[in-house]
Amino acid sequence: MEFQVGEKVIYPNQGIGVVEGVQARSTPEGPVDGYDLRILANDSRVWIPCAGAVAIGLRAIITVADARKLLGQLGDGAVDQSGNWKGRFKENSDRMRTGDVFEVAEVLKGLASLSQKKALSFREKRMLDRAKFLIVSEMAEAEGRPEAVVQESVEQALKKAFSPKPKPARPAADAPSRPANA
Repeated sequence: MEFQVGEKVIYPNQGIGVVEGVQARSTPEGPVDGYDLRILANDSRVWIPCAGAVAIGLRAIITVADARKLLGQLGDGAVDQSGNWKGRFKENSDRMRTGDVFEVAEVLKGLASLSQKKALSFREKRMLDRAKFLIVSEMAEAEGRPEAVVQESVEQALKKAFSPKPKPARPAADAPSRPANA
């Protein structure tokens, strides 16, 4: 996949970047073409070899349809995570590094669900915030909506997924009858 100068792309675990140029750098193997990216969140600069961009996880921003699918995934309430902290943290770190927004959504869902049950560790809280930032910023860019509006949509989806569901009231007619002298 080739990216053009001025195109916005997703750099794994960092968020949206802009391709500011394509330039060759000399290496021991000879000159190598690479993308000069500027990461929008912190204005940092990254150089990525063109040949390794896909392997690193550099990708185009999701479509509006994918953003809607992502919101549905966040609201479905299905969570599959390791029970112990160490396994969960490793699994979530691996998912964050893929750069796949749907994997990042699984991290967000899992940590949001866990935070409803107990306090997160400092590192997991940071990962939760990072996952939410990555999802909100990409969805906002894809849909052309303000981040605050998208963040509210994401929080509503998570609230819907993890808020306790009210149990339906049983009609009195269905209640088992008891003898009057019991």
